[in-house]
Amino acid sequence: MKKIIFLAVIVFLITTACKKETALDKTNTADNSVSPDSVTAIAKEAWIYGYPVFYNYKMIYATALNKQSGEFVGFNKFKNIAMSATPSDTLVVTINNDTPYSMASLNVSDEPVVIELPKVEENRYYVMQFVDLYTFNFEYLGSRVSGNNPGKYLIAGPDWKGETPKGINKVLKSETNLIFLVGRTQLHSPEDVSNLKKIQEQYKLMPLHKYTKQPIPQVKKYDLPLPVWKEDDYSTPEFINVLNALLQYANVDSSETKLRERFAKIGIVPGKRFDSSKYSPETIKAIEKGIIEAKKELESGVTNLRDFGNLFGTRKALENNYMNRAIATAAGIYGNTKEEAVYTGSAVDKDNQPLAGNKNYILKFSKNQLPEAKYFWSITMYNLPKRLLVRNPISRYSIGNKSKGLKYESNGDLIIYLQASSPGKDKESNWLPTPKNENFNFVIRIYGPNEKVINGSWKMPLPEIVK
Repeated sequence: MKKIIFLAVIVFLITTACKKETALDKTNTADNSVSPDSVTAIAKEAWIYGYPVFYNYKMIYATALNKQSGEFVGFNKFKNIAMSATPSDTLVVTINNDTPYSMASLNVSDEPVVIELPKVEENRYYVMQFVDLYTFNFEYLGSRVSGNNPGKYLIAGPDWKGETPKGINKVLKSETNLIFLVGRTQLHSPEDVSNLKKIQEQYKLMPLHKYTKQPIPQVKKYDLPLPVWKEDDYSTPEFINVLNALLQYANVDSSETKLRERFAKIGIVPGKRFDSSKYSPETIKAIEKGIIEAKKELESGVTNLRDFGNLFGTRKALENNYMNRAIATAAGIYGNTKEEAVYTGSAVDKDNQPLAGNKNYILKFSKNQLPEAKYFWSITMYNLPKRLLVRNPISRYSIGNKSKGLKYESNGDLIIYLQASSPGKDKESNWLPTPKNENFNFVIRIYGPNEKVINGSWKMPLPEIVK
């Protein structure tokens, strides 16, 4: 399957506490009595369900487990990126170019982790987004939620029942023991990098025992080790083994009890190894068919995506819509909840034709159609199908209301030029370069959107071909 994922790294292993023991739990005996059609349906559903987990683990593996990765720092440590993204940044698709990242893979299996945030100047937007293993955005800190004042917060897993230590502003509870933390801090300009670094260096993480000066707690044991992340594994029945390892780190939500019972019929049991040799050839073929069908449905969903607004959020907000969660991962993992930021964009023009690099377009916002944001908004260009930033002669990968020199029409309208070559020196201030010989899409990010943007009544214009 094409690489249509976003920022991603996943690590799933669900805790087996409070789970009914079955014969499959003890021996992982194959159930070959399930009809091939049922196996295909279950495999399709499970593949879609686990897709966000797998690609979330991609980032967790890169930052916390793979010592050969250029992103490696280990668990419970920040990986700060004090610069704007460039086309050389290929780990994450549809990468954000406005707010450099401070990322961290958290493992709260043994004990909670304390995050300490500094004072951030009022004119600088920042956010800490807490994403559980399923990719639900379970908590937020930062300008919108907690303000720009300093604070200390406790991040705890589903089974932690301790007392809140002194000095902690709030306890953030996750339903999984593996968490990916995505911090974003606004960079005003290239000259602002040194200021950005000073802020990022003050983002601190520490295990609870260090904060309270207590002994190191007992290490929690898991039956299966965390796997090596291999993209090809998710295109074969091996995806079952990957999920069985990762799901050990997550408790089963009460709304998914029946779902997990269905998954167990094809060997998806957290903490148990999947042995394909115990299954009939017909069953394995049926699983492979389910994978193929799931891929096609997901690719179709991403291709036809027009609105990101309801793809990211809490478990409650997403209402267990597993396909939407998978589409969100494929189109741009770690997207913000719409109250924090709204994402929209397009891969087609006003006439519903694919945006092509060999054509010139204008994107025209009328004065009353400009995005309304408490913080700021931007437009970022990506090539297709890779969804990476586009190399260009002026090294401009995004443009927005904070861009220096942006020119508005005398009536207040704003015209953005989307094309591979310069629209002319007098228009270059409003030029967002496109790829030369590839199709492309753009994403508009609106940070601190107003109610019209959140509820969908604000509509984005579509590009028009320059005749």
